[in-house]
Amino acid sequence: MLKELQFSLSITLLFACGFLYQFLLRSSCFFSCLMPFKFQQDPESLLSHGRGIVFVETSERLEPPPLVCCAVESAARVYPEQPVAFFMKGLNSSIQLPSNSSYPAFSLLSALDNVFLLPLDMKKLLEDTPLYSWYTRINASTQAYWLHVSSDASRLAIIWKYGGVYMDTDVISIRPIPEENFLAAQSSRYSSNGVFGFLPHHPFLWGCMENFVEHYNSKIWGNQGPILMTRMLRLWCKLGDFQGLSDLRCLNLSFLYPQRFYPISYPQWRRYYEVWDRDLSFNDSYALHLWNYMNKEGRTVVRGSNTLVENLFREYCPRTYRDLIQGPKGLVTRKLGPGNK
Repeated sequence: MLKELQFSLSITLLFACGFLYQFLLRSSCFFSCLMPFKFQQDPESLLSHGRGIVFVETSERLEPPPLVCCAVESAARVYPEQPVAFFMKGLNSSIQLPSNSSYPAFSLLSALDNVFLLPLDMKKLLEDTPLYSWYTRINASTQAYWLHVSSDASRLAIIWKYGGVYMDTDVISIRPIPEENFLAAQSSRYSSNGVFGFLPHHPFLWGCMENFVEHYNSKIWGNQGPILMTRMLRLWCKLGDFQGLSDLRCLNLSFLYPQRFYPISYPQWRRYYEVWDRDLSFNDSYALHLWNYMNKEGRTVVRGSNTLVENLFREYCPRTYRDLIQGPKGLVTRKLGPGNK
């Protein structure tokens, strides 16, 4: 009798699961119904261990372009045991989450197990930091480069509060970064702010936020970004030139050799969109910054082009490549044979 009851309950449960699956699959709210908890995570609890990977979107867009999607997916793959937090200004508690059919990139990221899409509330974020007084008195509509400036401020506050690694949304991860407190060199003695990592409440970042306010000038691109990081690095350390491929150390801070993230310098950014030169090695790199700010020509990833960026997408963000990357108009693409891989 007991075995018959267990069998009946199992059959009932199986039918119920099947019905629920079909309902969600046919519903336009597939992702928003299935995973609302991923959009209700508290950054404090999610990032409290100081091991998160952080991205920031300061525009209102909810549908990331393929390069942004690739950056987030690649980080999720390289750091599978760590939370990948994507703070988006366009998200808020009252918004109706987009459906998978209308927003394929948003839905793709939502489906990744360790990716969490979080609302970016700058006023709340900047509380208890030197940036709060600046933010509450600034008129954003009159500021040049506001999207960049607000992103510069947000990334400093997030990593200061929670720790972890910040990356720009045009950075493709290829292997784990073995450092805790670090800045990334664009060139000798010049720091980037497109990738950096620190433990929570690191005094270097507090100093950066104070310097941000003291030397604020939105008319100069990068003044609150890489120029700020370089200013602070020179105050913090007396660094010489790099010797070989060795990183530089100063107190409890590492200044990572340009090859770690910038094997292709910004004047040469088009090389990412050219046919892959296999002599170009990334064996000493942790991630690649694709310099999307320089891409005023609107170059994109094209399936079957065998460009460097296409090969990076196929290798490090295969879901993005599969779902979002198209071939040139009118071209029927084919699978690459062994000689093309």
